[in-house]
Amino acid sequence: MYLILALLAVAPTFNKDVAPILYKNCVTCHRPGEVAPFSLLTYSEAKRWAPMIAQATAAHIMPPWKAEAGFGDFADARVLTEIQIATLKAWAASGTLEGDAKDKTAPPKFPDGWKLGPPDMIIEMPTSYDVPAEGPDVMRCFSIPLDLKEEMAIAAVEVRPGNRRVLHHTVIFLDPMHQARALAAADPTNSYSCYGGPGVATTGLMAGWAPGNETKRLPDGLAVVVAKGVDLVVQNHYHPDGKPESDKTSIGVYFQKGEVKKQLFGLPLLQARLRIPAGENQYRTSMSYTTPIAVELAGLMPHMHYLGREMKVTATLPSGEVKPLVWIKDWDFNWQLLYGFKEPMLLPAGTKFDLEAVYDNSEGNPKNPSKPPKEVRFGEMTTDEMCVAMMVFYTPHPADQMVMGMALVQQLKLKMSDLFPSRRSSTP
Repeated sequence: MYLILALLAVAPTFNKDVAPILYKNCVTCHRPGEVAPFSLLTYSEAKRWAPMIAQATAAHIMPPWKAEAGFGDFADARVLTEIQIATLKAWAASGTLEGDAKDKTAPPKFPDGWKLGPPDMIIEMPTSYDVPAEGPDVMRCFSIPLDLKEEMAIAAVEVRPGNRRVLHHTVIFLDPMHQARALAAADPTNSYSCYGGPGVATTGLMAGWAPGNETKRLPDGLAVVVAKGVDLVVQNHYHPDGKPESDKTSIGVYFQKGEVKKQLFGLPLLQARLRIPAGENQYRTSMSYTTPIAVELAGLMPHMHYLGREMKVTATLPSGEVKPLVWIKDWDFNWQLLYGFKEPMLLPAGTKFDLEAVYDNSEGNPKNPSKPPKEVRFGEMTTDEMCVAMMVFYTPHPADQMVMGMALVQQLKLKMSDLFPSRRSSTP
């Protein structure tokens, strides 16, 4: 508190105090050609937006990081300190001084082209997709056959947006039964609408991308293993920017060259039996899953739709100790991130995972897609809902995914129709 009061007594300047904050936390998105609506690289640009910067950071709207501080120990957390927030507020309130040129911080340099160098494989969307100038956000899935003759060990995947002005995020699923091919072929755009998920049975995720996420290579010995013969389903979330746009995103794949000692796989905690009454503004649901084997948890990716308000996930060890995993108190469909831990969490057999979620299906929810509200169940359309936390594990035993998946189905008494609902609508 004393440091903050001292800071407010001396007017901060852009060159000395503000630029370092913006360059570290903001300009990965807020620069020319990126998804943010304006740049913050220069003094004149930042000065223009100073009041909004102060307001958005004080409200913790920006930088976009929805996980609660202190509930889970995450790598690359985009969270400003109280001193940084006070600095931005004081700068906006004290005249937005530029400061001495000798104090100027050099802006960061961003690599052109592929950030990890030339990929071992480049995958492209089959055709460009035209994004309308106006209207609601668009979720489209594209089916891409890989035609692999043998399994592929992946050390990194870099998504290179074809149009950063409209591409909000990308998720890449594995489609072993080639079900998405027919869905895409039935539409003139060679794609299909897919709001909650790909709408087909998948064996997990290959990778994903969202603004601000940095591509990193997995350490030696660790890989995502893709089986031969699978297709990719690339789900792109587009948001219209006021004029017609076109996107053709590329995907760069980097192989893991050496021996693979551990593989990555995903397992969804999910509550498929949602039944959210019309008008209910505090609908609560929960589920639990106990792992039959010891696991190494690397991170989680929560997922809900527009009625989602809050999600919390914890792990209770056989000893009774409760470990916080992730807690999002202010869910936003537009910021769905994978929250990776600083260090993978080793959890023994018998660990129980608990998921709790809250939904608002009232007229008071401005994001409610149904007006007037209607009863909502589990499904993939924007008017349906989901309750999922995708857990990412490391394992030296590829069969672990099947063992844990079967335990999940048995414990939750799930059916295939629960896991893969129709992409067109929920069924009674």
